[in-house]
Amino acid sequence: MIRSLYSSATGMNAMEMKTDVTANNLANSNTVGFKKSRANFEDLMYQTMLVAGQTTPGGGQVPTGIQVGMGVDNSSVQKLFTQGDYVQTDNQLDMAIQGAGFFRVRHGDEDLYSRAGNFTLDSEGYITTSAGDRLQPEIAVSALATTITLQDDGTLTITGSDEQILATENVLVSTFINPAGLVAVGGNLFRASEGSGAATELTPGQDGAGTVINNYLEYSNVSVVEEMVELISGQRAYEANSKSIQTADTMLSTAVGLKR
Repeated sequence: MIRSLYSSATGMNAMEMKTDVTANNLANSNTVGFKKSRANFEDLMYQTMLVAGQTTPGGGQVPTGIQVGMGVDNSSVQKLFTQGDYVQTDNQLDMAIQGAGFFRVRHGDEDLYSRAGNFTLDSEGYITTSAGDRLQPEIAVSALATTITLQDDGTLTITGSDEQILATENVLVSTFINPAGLVAVGGNLFRASEGSGAATELTPGQDGAGTVINNYLEYSNVSVVEEMVELISGQRAYEANSKSIQTADTMLSTAVGLKR
């Protein structure tokens, strides 16, 4: 059987994966704290028909040999944690991390991590995500508060109407050796894994951790133009692989037609 049939089929599967990843990036182009993904590929095993360096019957040496590839496979879908655009909101509970790091939130009975800083208050006055997951360490905002300010080092000051300081808290950030190893669980949340390593909780601005600001949000790092180019590239590669299958089919048809 002609190998190109199978090789082209793997190419079509790979481009389908690339299109799926790109479509998800585009769907989240306006999602707060979203980090785009990239599909990575690797070539499959090769069939060696002639070994390079092999001695020929005439006493010479084969310079390059003959290897025929068997197609392509999906090696990974990698999260890219480049910085997204900042948007000023003038909402005192909106926060953004400038640089490396994640907010730690309590989701059920586990700690998860997020770059989305569109926080709000729950019924008890604690700072939470829009899904109700409390920011860790927990910070409660008094009902008498009128102003909330957040310094670069994570010092959060809550002030009343008479400019009296009601409370001073610390917003911390968590960093990972390999953020790409985090497991996305939806809801703008990530779970630590063996690939990411354990979280290191730091004061913002120390030991490589990013600084924090409020009244701003970090939006998605997706570039719509770049993703559209990726879509076109994937579509054309898919078409090219389908043409390879059609060509192989025509060759098989010709071979079958030799016998009448």
